Amino acid sequence: MVEIGCVEMINKVPTGNTYHAYYNPERDMPAGAEAVHGLSAAFLSDKPLFAAKAQELLDFLEDAPLVAHNASFDFGFLNTELTIISMEPICTSRMIDTVALARRKHPGAKLSLDALCSRYGIDRSHRVKHGALLDAELLAQVYVELTGGRQIGLELAADIAEQVTAVPIPSAAATPRNRQPARPHSASAEELSRHHEFLGLIKSPLWGQ
Repeated sequence: MVEIGCVEMINKVPTGNTYHAYYNPERDMPAGAEAVHGLSAAFLSDKPLFAAKAQELLDFLEDAPLVAHNASFDFGFLNTELTIISMEPICTSRMIDTVALARRKHPGAKLSLDALCSRYGIDRSHRVKHGALLDAELLAQVYVELTGGRQIGLELAADIAEQVTAVPIPSAAATPRNRQPARPHSASAEELSRHHEFLGLIKSPLWGQ
């Protein structure tokens, strides 16, 4: 494992709080892997070991649900690293896999992060390589779309409507009230006379042609 990026969200809204770290894997970087993420062995050589930063990561994660794309793959790496340094692995019940969400919502469609960004109109033009923090920021937007879209308030409105309809409304017969007489809306004889005089002041009215 060479990089981790996390974006904090509360009620599906990014808080601006993020976590990002590079790690020295203590091994050579395969050419195929470097082609994907662009991180060379030389770049990572002066980065800290995962063991030195693991607690910092766990402090950031706390006990929150963890959203990841193909979550079992990512958590396999993370829990292996935690096990190596004799730390408790993260319970897989905390995982929310956006691949599984996308498969249920769009069966038969492409499920890559790039494909989902295209589907939902999420700008990924600045994504040249697989950067952990950038991918997390894009995935946060994809997750919102997969779970109801940007109009999150509609769910709240439905809850409010449900609560309102649950309140019993008394019938009119049960609560009689004094009704006021209808107010007169017709013009009086005096008002009609003044209106007729006013119309007489208008020269060549359209209604007279």
